[in-house]
Amino acid sequence: MLLSPDQARHLYAHAVENHYAILAVNADSPAALTDCLVAASECGAPLIIETSLWQLTGRSFGNGDAMLGIDRYLAELRVLAETERFASIPVIYHTDHIKGPQTVEILRHAMRSHASSLSLDSSEMSHDENIATMRQLCSFAEENGLPATLEMEAGVDDGVTPLDEARSLFGAVESDFPGYLALWAPGVGTKHGLGNDMGGFDPDAIRAHRELASEIAGRPIGIALHGSSGLSEEQLRAGVAAGVAKVNWSSESLLIRSGAARDYYAAAGDRLEKGHPEWKATAMDTGVQDFVAERYVPRVIERMSVLGGAGQAAPFLDGLASAT
Repeated sequence: MLLSPDQARHLYAHAVENHYAILAVNADSPAALTDCLVAASECGAPLIIETSLWQLTGRSFGNGDAMLGIDRYLAELRVLAETERFASIPVIYHTDHIKGPQTVEILRHAMRSHASSLSLDSSEMSHDENIATMRQLCSFAEENGLPATLEMEAGVDDGVTPLDEARSLFGAVESDFPGYLALWAPGVGTKHGLGNDMGGFDPDAIRAHRELASEIAGRPIGIALHGSSGLSEEQLRAGVAAGVAKVNWSSESLLIRSGAARDYYAAAGDRLEKGHPEWKATAMDTGVQDFVAERYVPRVIERMSVLGGAGQAAPFLDGLASAT
């Protein structure tokens, strides 16, 4: 079930109130998207599928056109999420790492296309630019009568964000446009990518930021954790206990999928030679996709379980049905 922005806001609050986090996977291809849905279905977990600029402009979706990429991605996800097999899984479509001169245009298009929730990459923005851009998005939603659920970030790779900065950034947007923000993504000692030093990871900072953001907003606000690929299971559980509601997962996900694809082609070398009786079956996309899925799906389930999301799909949907 692909969630609307209002339903996504309820799911983020449900995660905060029930002390689990939703896995947010950057899925690069239709095959990766399907694998994530299969994993969520098998363990009964809510799922966030998020796309960064490189997915939207990549050949699988927009082929250079980010807005076409949003349309194609949403169409693919909507068809899959509404099938009987996956209808019992709450699925959020979220924009992630959108930056550059087209940022506002891309996110306005995502809003008009009913993306479940939105965020942008503020790493190259000043403090004031970050606030101004978020205000632009809220204003666009308000002026056009569009629902919008937003995640706001600080310098997520810059150590631990001071609480005063949270008051200034999060507080400025919330005071002018109350109700749009559902997630806050401060720096908590993590870094994007693999092989980075995670020694600064600070669950106490997560707790402090979650409490402050919720106090400013007057409602439950979850922390979005960026740069999770280098964290141990123990650290992830500590983060969830402190108030993380959304965990971005990209680098490790890519490593698993690319490693499996490498192993498939390494083992299949002789079968890819012209004239081999198994050449066509080996060369078809479904061969490598099935091989990758066998390795990848269990790892997604494992990650969802570590975050406490397994089994949370049904309670959320039951509550949503009761509320409506």
